[in-house]
Amino acid sequence: MERLAGRVAVVTGAGSGIGLASARRLHAEGALVVCVDIDEAKGKAVAAEVAGEFVACDVTGEAAVRDLFDGVVARHGRVDVAFNNAGISPPDDDSILVTGMAAWERVIKVNTTSVYLCCKYAIPHMRRQGKGSIINTASFVALMGAATSQIAYTASKGGVLALSRELGVQFAREGIRVNALCPGPVATPMLMELFAKDPERAARRLVHVPMGRFAQPEEIAAAVAFLASDDASFVTASQFVVDGGITGAYVTPL
Repeated sequence: MERLAGRVAVVTGAGSGIGLASARRLHAEGALVVCVDIDEAKGKAVAAEVAGEFVACDVTGEAAVRDLFDGVVARHGRVDVAFNNAGISPPDDDSILVTGMAAWERVIKVNTTSVYLCCKYAIPHMRRQGKGSIINTASFVALMGAATSQIAYTASKGGVLALSRELGVQFAREGIRVNALCPGPVATPMLMELFAKDPERAARRLVHVPMGRFAQPEEIAAAVAFLASDDASFVTASQFVVDGGITGAYVTPL
């Protein structure tokens, strides 16, 4: 299907993981994909693969994000989809007892402030169009607590969830849909690297997923494509959960 034919989609964190898979899927759905990443080599490679455009951008900088969206509209006339996906999960983000202020502030800035900025500068363009879909990457951890804590990451994704809900309500009657995508554990390079260093932690988490496996990035990208499309025309201010059943589980199958 080409549900996004003629539309312009901006994907942050497009160089790998969910962003990469989503850039591919949005392109397959017919969108012109603007691939945004701080890693120039990865971003350019993805843009070339999907016949899109690469923009190098540090999405924690207000001027850079403003220029990103203004530039997309100047070059292409519109921005129909903003998939605000860039994020980090560094190893020094751990229990609140050991996580320092530097780690806390870095994670909040990349994971939450960047989403705030991307929404702030995408929405005015979408208001002029009278239509748009914003998809913000939150997480299932925004809905649950974990004893194997990454406190800054968890808090950052809770912020994304609340921000998305409020914007979805505020701009619903202007044709702008805003949804928080809440993936379960996904087999991305970031997660695999983290768990490779601590297999016990990985096993402890995996046992709680009813499906018994981590998601593939392409499975999350399918949800992104749905939320971006008119098939989701009555979906806004939602926490769109794609988690293999983890948030619904009391006990998992043997």
